Amino acid sequence: MAQAGRVNDVELILPGEFGAATRLSSKALRLYAEQGLLVPAAIDPATGYRRYHRDQIPRGRLIARLRVLGLPLARIATLLEFSPQARQAELRAWLAAQEAQLRRRRELIEALDGAAVPSTAAPGLRLRPPRKLLCQERRVHIGELDTFVTEAQQRIRARLQATGVPCDGPALVHFHGFVTHDSDGPVEVAVAFIGAVEPVDDLRVRLSPAGTDVYLPVAEADAGFPDILHAYETLEAWIDANRLISLASPVEIRPGTDGALLDVTYPISTIGGS
Repeated sequence: MAQAGRVNDVELILPGEFGAATRLSSKALRLYAEQGLLVPAAIDPATGYRRYHRDQIPRGRLIARLRVLGLPLARIATLLEFSPQARQAELRAWLAAQEAQLRRRRELIEALDGAAVPSTAAPGLRLRPPRKLLCQERRVHIGELDTFVTEAQQRIRARLQATGVPCDGPALVHFHGFVTHDSDGPVEVAVAFIGAVEPVDDLRVRLSPAGTDVYLPVAEADAGFPDILHAYETLEAWIDANRLISLASPVEIRPGTDGALLDVTYPISTIGGS
């Protein structure tokens, strides 16, 4: 670190003056010095007083403007080392990503307006038998969901077929967390089977108990994201209105009933509490 007297004292200014020139508070200056982003040009070894060089003012102003954008310090440290042209290109790419994220969030907000699912079907109840499931689970974002469901189904059915177990039942897609453009909730794809199958690699076997499901068929035109959220809201509102309780994560059953692309289902407690 530079010491007083090793630089031209005429060019050194006090932290208060430097902060006024760069619009950086004393707290920010201390933080950026600790992080190595804006190290004082000189520190008096006796008093610890800091001094900044006038030539550091443009760097200080750049840091202040980048912080206004909400960029983390680690990203700012990288950008400071870029040429002006490279930095501008990087910031434009970052801005495009932010705009895309904002568009996705706007779509999600518009979908969560409480409107009923655009379907002539109404929620129904049906019994769910006990089942053995061969499953694969992964964390995915919404853009990866369809590919994962397709590939997981193929792996599961191939494993069942290789074991000589019938595998023509529907695919069960369990959502153990929120799956959006920004959230990669765990998704579990499963196929029910009868017989014995040994798990292999990331395929596992688990038991699904008997119970009652409330379900809603969803047509292909309404099954895309975020429109399908209307189906979830419709079912949740129906559960609440009937003073029932959802017992587990929602499940999409593919294909659905009566020619629907899928059924959205919730395992629920019955009125009698069973």
